Amino acid sequence: MATHTTRMLIIGSGPAGLSAAIYGARAGLQPIVVQGLQPGGQLTITTDVENYPGFRDVIQGPWLMQEMEAQAVHVGTRMLWDTIVSVGLDGPTFRAIGDGGDVYEGDTLVIATGAQAKWLGVPGEMELSGKGVSACATCDGFFYRGKKVVVIGGGNTAVEEALYLTNHSQDVTLIHRRDSLRAEKILQDRLFAHPNVKVVWNKRVERFVGDAETGELRGVAVIDTETGEESEIGTDGAFVAIGHAPATSLFEGKLDTDESGYLIVEPGTPKTKIPGVFACGDVMDHTYRQAVTAAGTGCMAALDAERYLAAKDFAEAEQGLAAE
Repeated sequence: MATHTTRMLIIGSGPAGLSAAIYGARAGLQPIVVQGLQPGGQLTITTDVENYPGFRDVIQGPWLMQEMEAQAVHVGTRMLWDTIVSVGLDGPTFRAIGDGGDVYEGDTLVIATGAQAKWLGVPGEMELSGKGVSACATCDGFFYRGKKVVVIGGGNTAVEEALYLTNHSQDVTLIHRRDSLRAEKILQDRLFAHPNVKVVWNKRVERFVGDAETGELRGVAVIDTETGEESEIGTDGAFVAIGHAPATSLFEGKLDTDESGYLIVEPGTPKTKIPGVFACGDVMDHTYRQAVTAAGTGCMAALDAERYLAAKDFAEAEQGLAAE
């Protein structure tokens, strides 16, 4: 067991955590990034990335994260492999304990633990992920221009995804297992009024069906929740939109969360209620959930952490002078 100390401790290694690391390292803070169970975050399970600025051609998610990590290391970040099992936020030094007993201490803490899309857990879902099945319309909708798509869900996320997809497709079907939606009425009104969207009620998705020749998604097998009748809805793309689960269990009882479990920050900043503790990326953003916005908030967290430390150092220096 070892103790690792740093001026900036970062938990999470997706676009938010690595961007914070790059800015922190360039400020001389020698950040430590604890990578967690999914180093690189959600982009490591994303294939084609076409909306991250700076690349004219489609790039691969894992490659992008490898480059971000290499850049962070190049400017002075220490990357450590561990899974954090508990944190102490009482200060003045923030502590995190790894599952092997290692201790990580930081004068500031940047939380970039991200969020995971909720999946249905039915056959074919993971096998066809990236081959027609997705959990992010704004990420992947562009690839289905002029094609038939379905969205699965009944809340705000599902309705918003369906409406977004009408920018690319003239044939959008929303599949819901009940006979009414949970989404806000204004969103429902927009959905029902859109000529390119139809809603299929009382249908539960049983499995995703792939084409034996191409290996791509062919359709969605559903069961009628009232009659038990089985059928298949043909589609080129299926978007699972049943919400996201932010990785905030470490901070229960220590930091405030909203009704969906996302960490609450001071509006327009990554600052939590505890000075010196910052949250960035999908763990605090339930609205945009994009790699580029996560990277932006990671930058903000590092800049705010640097300012926090500068003010703290100045105050301590003044106290030292006064004591002489």
